[in-house]
Amino acid sequence: MANTDPKLNSRLLSLDVFRGLTVAGMILVNNPGDWGHIYAPLEHAEWNGCTPTDLIFPFFLFIVGVSIVFAMETKKIDASNHSKLLLNVIRRGAILIGLGWFLALYPHFNFSTMRIPGVLPRIGLVFAICGIIFVKTERKTQLVLFWTFLILYFILMTFVPVPGTGYANLQPETNLGAWVDRTLIGSAHLWKSSVTWDPEGLLGTIPACGTTLFGILIGTWLKRKDKDEATKIAWMFTVGLGAVILGLLWDLFFPINKALWTSSYVLYAGGLATVGLAFCYWLIDVQGYKRFTQAFVVYGVNAITVFFLSAFIVKSSALIKVGDKQEGILQYCYQHGFAPYFSPVNASLAWAICVVLFFMLILTFMYKKKIIIKV
Repeated sequence: MANTDPKLNSRLLSLDVFRGLTVAGMILVNNPGDWGHIYAPLEHAEWNGCTPTDLIFPFFLFIVGVSIVFAMETKKIDASNHSKLLLNVIRRGAILIGLGWFLALYPHFNFSTMRIPGVLPRIGLVFAICGIIFVKTERKTQLVLFWTFLILYFILMTFVPVPGTGYANLQPETNLGAWVDRTLIGSAHLWKSSVTWDPEGLLGTIPACGTTLFGILIGTWLKRKDKDEATKIAWMFTVGLGAVILGLLWDLFFPINKALWTSSYVLYAGGLATVGLAFCYWLIDVQGYKRFTQAFVVYGVNAITVFFLSAFIVKSSALIKVGDKQEGILQYCYQHGFAPYFSPVNASLAWAICVVLFFMLILTFMYKKKIIIKV
């Protein structure tokens, strides 16, 4: 619901900026003018490997983990608050899943082919699981669970034979995660572009929780009052670079892969996220460079709002047919306002940038009115 947040200015500014950068990047890559003409860095890796686009989702889940600490650490000290915190975590997770399912159904509401996995359902499920872990465990247990999730997933994906295939493998249609999704969810409810597997499938929730636990561990360190800022920043850079190196080493036998959310991908993306947050923290909160931040803060404080709204508007626009070809209104605007004046890839990029700027205007208005829409 919408509310005026009196604590708007007491938030960790660098975290809001880092979240805003991530979400703005998400809007950019999700809204090209033409999906057939996209610059390579703005596309996902075909399978193994990692492009800048492949870092956006894990960065967001990492930030979810850091945010959990800043929102709940003080409250969880008193055990009498635990029941209320857990109910709130489950409620918020369920709302995120519900919003994702609404977008999957809209506008035709065909339940027989509704995609059950998805970005918002994964965020909601991971938030709920990691929120419960944070409330009921301490840092050492969280660290153990982090490595347990990564190692368990590695064992499942590389050693457990896949029924019907007979051997463990990491191919799109025949890996264990794809089999679990087809068996428990059904092909009709998976990603329409593949049908036989889903990049936000059930088994991948295990390492995705590892990504958010990574953020929780970093957030816990960042909130420590017994360490000075220089120590915090140096430690974050060290841990981040160390995780990147470990991820690259693990990549040699468990390839970095966003669709599978491999354990090497968790370490690689989490390490880069840690370095990115450390840099933002040093630049903004320590050095005080804040003049450029508002453009990204407006995205950061209403992240779920803009993600949901962007998808909703795109789907709604397809219902409004205009022109001789009866195109959706947004596609019509692109074909007549951008495509004739740029090369195909530049027209597609120009449209995506305009979408980012359009939402920035809306979010800036909301920010100035101190409106944050929370779930």
